[in-house]
Amino acid sequence: MKKCRVVECFFRVLMIGSTALVLGSLILILGTVVWRGLSALNLAMLTQTPKGGYYLGKEGGILNAIVGSLYLAGGATLLALTISLPIALYLNLYAARSRRGELARLALDVLWGVPSIVYGAFGFTLMVWLGVRASLLGGIIALALLELPIMIRGMDEAIAMIPVALKEASYALGATRLETALKVVVRQTTPALLTAVLLAFGRGIGDAAAVLFTAGYTDRLPDSLFGPAASLPLAVFFQLGTPFPAVQERAYASALVLTVIVLALSLISRRLAGRLNKHVVR
Repeated sequence: MKKCRVVECFFRVLMIGSTALVLGSLILILGTVVWRGLSALNLAMLTQTPKGGYYLGKEGGILNAIVGSLYLAGGATLLALTISLPIALYLNLYAARSRRGELARLALDVLWGVPSIVYGAFGFTLMVWLGVRASLLGGIIALALLELPIMIRGMDEAIAMIPVALKEASYALGATRLETALKVVVRQTTPALLTAVLLAFGRGIGDAAAVLFTAGYTDRLPDSLFGPAASLPLAVFFQLGTPFPAVQERAYASALVLTVIVLALSLISRRLAGRLNKHVVR
C-alpha cells in the first residue's frame, strides 16, 4: 500500500512538473516575442511594403510578408483539404481494418515526421525539372504536401471516433456508403475536422524551410501564382540575420504578428466548432 502511494506521488509530481515546464516554456517564448516585438510594431509596419534600405533600418513594413503568408498557407490548406477529406473518408469507410488502410496510415505517419526542408528540396527539384521558377504556386504545392499527412491523420482519428451504431443506422435506412460519409460522418465530425485543418494551417503558415526554395522572396505584394511571394517566417529569418539592432527588433515584431494571426484563427475556429457541436449526436 505504501509503495503504491509512493509511485502515485512520484507520477503526480512528474505530471505537475511536466505541465509547469510546458506552460513555463510557452510563457517565456510569448513573453520574449511580446517584450521585444511590441515596441517595434507600428501601423506603418503593418500597412507598408519594404522600402529601399528597409533591411538597413530605414522605412517600410512587412505587408508583403503578411499577405504572402496568408496566400501561401491559405492556398496550401485549401488544396490539402480537397485531397485529405476524401482520403480520410476512404480509410474509414472503404478500407477500415484492411491491410492497405494500415499501410496508408503507416506511410502518413512517416511523412508526418519528414523534416520540412525535405519537402522544400523535393519541390525545388520538381520545379527545376519542370523548368518552373520560385513562385507562389510552387510554395503552395510544397506546403500542401507538408500539411497533407497532418490533416489526413487528424481527420482519420476524428472519423474513427464516430459510433459504429450511427453508421449502421444510416445503412439500415438505405443510405449508401457515400451518402453516409457525406451526410452523417462529415456532419458529425465537422468540429474535429476544423481542428485538423487548423493544425495543418498553423504548421504551414509557420514553416520557412518548405518555402525557402519554392516560393522565394520578394518585397512586393504577390500578384500572380507564377511570381515569387514573401512569407513571415522568412521575413523573421532575414531581419534577424542583419547586424542592425532596429531591424532585429522588427524581426520580433514580425514573429508577434505571426503569433497573433495563428491565435486569432484558433479563437475563430473554436467559436465555429462550439456552434457546430450543437448538431453532433452524443
